Amino acid sequence: MAALPKLSLFNTLTRRVEPVVPLAPPRVTLYTCGPTVWNFAHIGNFRTFLFEDLLRRWLEHVGYDVFQIMNLTDVDDRTIRAARQAGKRLVDHTAPFTKAFFEDRDYLRIKPAHIYTPATEYMPQMIALVSKLLERGVAYKGEDGSVYFALAKFPTYGRLSRLDQREIKVGARVASDEYAKGDPSDFALWKKVDAEDEAVGAAWDAPFGRGRPGWHLECSAMSLWEIEKCCGVQTLDIHAGGIDLIFPHHENEIAQSEGATGQPFARHWVHGEFLNVRGTKMSKRHGNFLTARDLREQNVDAAAVRLLFFQTHYRQPVDFTDDALEAAREGVRRLGEFHARLSGNGKQETGNDTLGEKLETDVATALNDDLNAPRAVAALFDFVRAANRELDKPQGMPGAARALHAFERAAGKDLLDVLPTPKTVDPGLAGWVEERIAARAQARKSKDFKAADAIRAELGAKGVEIEDTPLGTKWKTR
Repeated sequence: MAALPKLSLFNTLTRRVEPVVPLAPPRVTLYTCGPTVWNFAHIGNFRTFLFEDLLRRWLEHVGYDVFQIMNLTDVDDRTIRAARQAGKRLVDHTAPFTKAFFEDRDYLRIKPAHIYTPATEYMPQMIALVSKLLERGVAYKGEDGSVYFALAKFPTYGRLSRLDQREIKVGARVASDEYAKGDPSDFALWKKVDAEDEAVGAAWDAPFGRGRPGWHLECSAMSLWEIEKCCGVQTLDIHAGGIDLIFPHHENEIAQSEGATGQPFARHWVHGEFLNVRGTKMSKRHGNFLTARDLREQNVDAAAVRLLFFQTHYRQPVDFTDDALEAAREGVRRLGEFHARLSGNGKQETGNDTLGEKLETDVATALNDDLNAPRAVAALFDFVRAANRELDKPQGMPGAARALHAFERAAGKDLLDVLPTPKTVDPGLAGWVEERIAARAQARKSKDFKAADAIRAELGAKGVEIEDTPLGTKWKTR
């Protein structure tokens, strides 16, 4: 097997940019924390999902065989509370939001994970994991009937989030899924059933008592089960998510997974920064959130959202403003116009394609260096400017066909996927436009320029722009 390119990523566990070294190359197991389907996912969530999408695309682009798992949290404190407030069973409340997430994923051109793991479908695996932790003495049943992980039995707790061991409250317990950053206490693996759980159908029988899983338990049980089934391993190559998950969620995942297997849970931890609105993290709690469907209803091209996010490194916060979004839309328009121009002139096979080769080299150098998408985007626009200068020359652009291929691989579906969405045109409109363009051509041939101008105006009134080129008249809708 040929040597695979060296991708380096910042590893939250070591606080260093390190080469990604899979357990069994070319296979890469990738676990990405997915949405909690109690409501619509906001675009701050999708900022994380998009950097993970680019990571997967780049891994596949350079030859790795990626196996991606994404969880769907359809049972936790928030989903149960939301279902109760809506007067619905849990599954009836979460199903529409799960469906909406998949629609939003497709709108934003995010590649589907190979496996989606709804928590409610993995109860046997969760019960088995809790049983194993009890057997190994790193979990215990509290007097309240819930099962807790004993932090005192896991001395390396806090490595990921750099918690000081003196801060850990030995013997203190916390049952809530989400708790204060200064509260590293024994956390609930399995919560004893209460009336609210039963009312919404969020309760399961287990040897240690009827109840439901804690949020942290779910990711460990599902990921360990799927990588064992897929690849015969108990260690993930890469675990990715947002920085807000480092503590307590990912810290607790490490404790319960390694407490059960005795092996490292993940070799590489990758975390993305927040999306901010006017300097404040976008969240439902702050009431400043925008959903993907909001953007879709505003006819925002997914390419503009992708370009906006990729112009900032995944480990730096993004400020979402109307001006930033408008600038990204303009950038996508420029890329689309250049793509059309190069496609129309990209027949020239002869000559050295130095620009395309430079683009490929620059993009590879950028993405291998901690997934530096802003540098890759900059290389893309540098290429556009240089290629336009070549296309302006009388002799055209040497090696244009190969340059077009390089551009489409970088800007298209292979990697950044920031080319504008092709507009669908009604066949009836297309036929009418072609007929009017033919009539205009005849008017110009007859030197009836007044009639030709009138037809151009008629087309413009219908939102159709035309351009006369050496290859004929081209048109597009606004």
